[in-house]
Amino acid sequence: MLKRVFMAPDPGWTRLRFATRAVLGIALAVALCGLAGHSLTGIVTGGLAALLALFTVTDATVRGQAVTTALLPAVGLPVLTAAAQLHDQPVARDLTFLAVVGAGVYARRWGPRGHSLGVFAFMTFFVAQFLHATTDQLPQLYAAVLLSVLAAAAVRFGLWCYERRLPPPAVPAPPGGTGLARVTTRQAVQATAGAGFALVVGQLVSGQRWYWAVGATWWIFVNTTSRGETLVRGFRRLLGTVIGIGLGLLVAMPVHGDPAVTAALAAVCVFGIFYTAALSYTWMMLWVTLLAGLLYGLLGVLGPDLLALRLAETGVGALGAALAVILVLPVTTHSITDAWIRRALRCVHACAVETARRLAGAADADPAPRVAELEQLLARVRLSVAPLVHPLNPMLGRKRRARHVLDLLDDCAREIRGLVAVAADPEASHDTRLATACRRVEAAVEALTEGRDIAIDTDGLPHAEPALAHLHGLERALTELARPLRTPSGSPLVGA
Repeated sequence: MLKRVFMAPDPGWTRLRFATRAVLGIALAVALCGLAGHSLTGIVTGGLAALLALFTVTDATVRGQAVTTALLPAVGLPVLTAAAQLHDQPVARDLTFLAVVGAGVYARRWGPRGHSLGVFAFMTFFVAQFLHATTDQLPQLYAAVLLSVLAAAAVRFGLWCYERRLPPPAVPAPPGGTGLARVTTRQAVQATAGAGFALVVGQLVSGQRWYWAVGATWWIFVNTTSRGETLVRGFRRLLGTVIGIGLGLLVAMPVHGDPAVTAALAAVCVFGIFYTAALSYTWMMLWVTLLAGLLYGLLGVLGPDLLALRLAETGVGALGAALAVILVLPVTTHSITDAWIRRALRCVHACAVETARRLAGAADADPAPRVAELEQLLARVRLSVAPLVHPLNPMLGRKRRARHVLDLLDDCAREIRGLVAVAADPEASHDTRLATACRRVEAAVEALTEGRDIAIDTDGLPHAEPALAHLHGLERALTELARPLRTPSGSPLVGA
């Protein structure tokens, strides 16, 4: 895990720039709130609003990101108002919180923007519980949210908008076989049920910090689709919290809420959250837990008992999420993984065809976007298969088979990248055998996705021509995929 976080490649320094910009944006927001004369509650609210604006907005285009960022206060401020007004009405507050949970998850059916607005709405209600916000504080909190979102936007879209120089990321749509609307509806019900369990049990554990359990349940559901993904994410959240609490005892408690030292350590935590988010959910949660400890130190309530309580509430939230995905409208790992694998295989074929057209001299042929899409699809397959290859998975046969499938899909991607590199050479051969090889690749993909046998014929001998060698290597990988994808194990590939 350490190697994956610190030695992982960072093409174009994207993660480094993402994390550094976050520190700048949040620091500016906090400074502006301080200069505006806001109390500690207002400054913390502003800092968290800026963090969310920089972290959760993931639209494919800069224009889309700007629109989503502008919409955040329109969603967050009404939720903040409701949370403050219901501060002394526990039943109404709890029911409203659960409604925000369900609506926030359901909003994912509208893509990245719906996801971002749903997260911001939930976290606004959560922050109101964290700070015990009341109606007399609302004007200051409104100003803090607006000022901080504006500061984050100024840094993101004005001072350092590195995305303008990057091609739009290839974000594959969810598999049509499952249906985004159906999955989000089921997940909304699951998240609401899990949050309800966490809310009730969390209040039995602590009448003051119960919202930690609800927050744990919520974040476990973020960026997951299947039952297996959610269970693995819950485990990683709990592990990251345990490590973060250990660091809190060593780092946050000795600080005793000192403003200058806390600010410096908080900046390190923010950098860590943004830099590790794409690599390891465990590491991200480590930094989130340490940041929470530092904030509680500023509020003057940090102690070993509080850290132990956070661990207990996180465990309650993880249990709520696990029970929900197991018992309430479960979305099986197989159904999701199978759909993503089919999408990846079809993209493999499309890459091969587009590259062959380019080698044949077609001026409008450009395989690069297809290759980018394939990389995104394979990343999604790895995420979906993660429960099977997890060290704690006791089903060794399925684990081996899942790893074999991932290895062969990586082989396909490697051959595709080699094929595209050959096609980029203006002196590349226009061998007429390319079309025949591409037709065989198409037939192999169709056979895999339709459950038929694959017949491979690579003309007997290895080919010296690079493009043909890559195509035949692709054929071999597709043929080998047939066995692990069809091996019976009580259920297809990854099982229920």
